[in-house]
Amino acid sequence: MDVTFRRTGERRYAVIAEPPGRPAQAMDPAPGYDEQIPHDAVHYLVEAELGLMGGLYGRIARGGGELPIAVRDGEDPKARRRAIRRQQRKQASLRARDHASGDEMGLSEDLAAAVDLAWRRARGARRPEWAPPRPADPEVEALVQRLMPAVEAFAERWRGLPVGGAVTFRWPATRPESAG
Repeated sequence: MDVTFRRTGERRYAVIAEPPGRPAQAMDPAPGYDEQIPHDAVHYLVEAELGLMGGLYGRIARGGGELPIAVRDGEDPKARRRAIRRQQRKQASLRARDHASGDEMGLSEDLAAAVDLAWRRARGARRPEWAPPRPADPEVEALVQRLMPAVEAFAERWRGLPVGGAVTFRWPATRPESAG
C-alpha cells in the first residue's frame, strides 16, 4: 500500500492511501496542518516502525480501515452524515476486535503524541499545558528515541516541499519511496 502526504496549499495537506485491490482513499484536507510535520505523518511512522496492524494505516493495509472523512466545500450535509455514520459503525467493529487482541489504535495514539512532543521539545518548542513534563515510562522513552530519526528525516523533507509536492511511503516502510 502506498501512503502519500501531499502539501495541497499554503496551510493545507492531504493524506492519500492506496491499498492494493481497493480504491484510493483521501483525507483532503487533513486536519492539523503543521509547517514542521503533520501529526498524521507521525502516526504513520509510529505504526510502520512498530508494525502496528491494528492502527489506522495497518487497518487500511489489511483491508479493514478507512481514512477519516474530511469536510469538503459544497458537500451535501445529509450524504456526509450518512457516510460518517457508516464509517463510525465500521470503526466501532474494528475497535471491538482490537480490544480482543490488544489496543494498537490506542497505542498508536499515545506513542504518536509522545513522539510528536519529544520531537518538538528537541527543537526548543515549549511544552503544551496538557503534556506531561516527560514520558514516565522508560519503555515509551526508548520507543520515542527509536522513532526520532525517521521523524526528523520526514520533517526535513516536508519543510522543503512546495505546494503540490508530496512524500510517498510503501507500507510499512519508514523511508519514503519518493518525495517531490
